[in-house]
Amino acid sequence: MNFENLMYEVDDQLAIITINRPKKLNALNKETIQELHDAFAEADADEDIGVIILTGSGEKAFVAGADISEFANFEEEEGALLARKGQKILFDFIENLSTPVIAAINGFALGGGLELAMAAHIRIASHNARMGLPETSLGLIPGYGGTQRLPQLVGKGRAFEMIMTAGMIDADRAFQSGLVNHVTSQEELMALAEKIAGKILN
Repeated sequence: MNFENLMYEVDDQLAIITINRPKKLNALNKETIQELHDAFAEADADEDIGVIILTGSGEKAFVAGADISEFANFEEEEGALLARKGQKILFDFIENLSTPVIAAINGFALGGGLELAMAAHIRIASHNARMGLPETSLGLIPGYGGTQRLPQLVGKGRAFEMIMTAGMIDADRAFQSGLVNHVTSQEELMALAEKIAGKILN
């Protein structure tokens, strides 16, 4: 299967899905959300694949949020429909996948990017990672389940503060909060993800 916005690699029992829109800081548009669904479905259906790693291309961002240019002029109903569809085909889909998913967070994971990472089963981050839900500063609520998943991971008080202040946290704070499992250098991020995958596969 060929993807416009992703790189999909298989190495033995490991599938690596890389969101490849570096000029857009890997922002999510409708096409990328659909391609991610297709890639995860393909990996999950492959009986030889035991773990999936999800990451972003480049050094700046895992996913810097939704591609605002695509829905800036949406009416309220269109926005609600987009959120519902994305939630169903990608975010809930990943969370309920039978194959374990590791999110390797390199750089910014903001808005829909943080929500995507939270849908994964294990999260690791590079030291330069920054996480948050800044859309609330635009008068938007996290549309892909962030208001539910964040309190489950970091507790109600921390989640409330992050959502209401639209604040960003760094990798160390994310680790202390339980939002990520491990923090490492950017150079070692994928190696650590693969090491964890190897332990799961054994």
